Amino acid sequence: MYFVTVFERYFSIIFDGMQKKELYDYVIRYFQKTMPVAETELDYGTPFGLLVAVILSAQCTDKRVNQVTPDLLSRFPDPQKMAEAEPAEVFDYIRTCSYPNNKSKHLVGMAQKLIELFNGVVPDDVDELQKLPGVGRKTANVIASVVYNKPAFAVDTHVFRVAARIGLTTNAKTPLATEKQLMNYFPEELVPKAHHWLILHGRYTCLARKPKCEKCGLTEVCRYYKREIVK
Repeated sequence: MYFVTVFERYFSIIFDGMQKKELYDYVIRYFQKTMPVAETELDYGTPFGLLVAVILSAQCTDKRVNQVTPDLLSRFPDPQKMAEAEPAEVFDYIRTCSYPNNKSKHLVGMAQKLIELFNGVVPDDVDELQKLPGVGRKTANVIASVVYNKPAFAVDTHVFRVAARIGLTTNAKTPLATEKQLMNYFPEELVPKAHHWLILHGRYTCLARKPKCEKCGLTEVCRYYKREIVK
């Protein structure tokens, strides 16, 4: 009986793996056809500018951030200028963003640390980036991916939700668990683009409260659609 159980479990794992690979292949083909260009919607001109924008985007819309950053970066265009500022001065430029008090302190601290540790150059390493105030793993992955085209998968609320709903992840309870599962199946060269595929799909189609399943081309393979919509 023991050997039968092990035998069945072994082939179950192989079968599940094949199913998962086929799912990813389907999703990749779909997005390559429907969203051949997938990029950040944050406006930026330099790596430092994107780093500022991503820090500001935490629990804030890209649209709002894009309204704030032109004046902010005109006044503080580089790490040196921002490092010399007082948080209160930065606050005046970002007051319409969420949590402006904390973010103004993070931006000044980030700029100071960027000069101290990296001579004002935004690093391309995820671990190094996380040494900067206001920069967690998600932000670090965004910078590594968008600026340096590295295979780093940033998991925000959209990615977390969409990946679970479609079935790209299984029992992933944390962003890090989601990131690891996605990295296991997406080809390395597609990771930077796949990150934006899932974000944009979650932002405009697979909405949190009321997903637009009627407009989605993934319903044939989507776990959420089969369990919650087609009952």
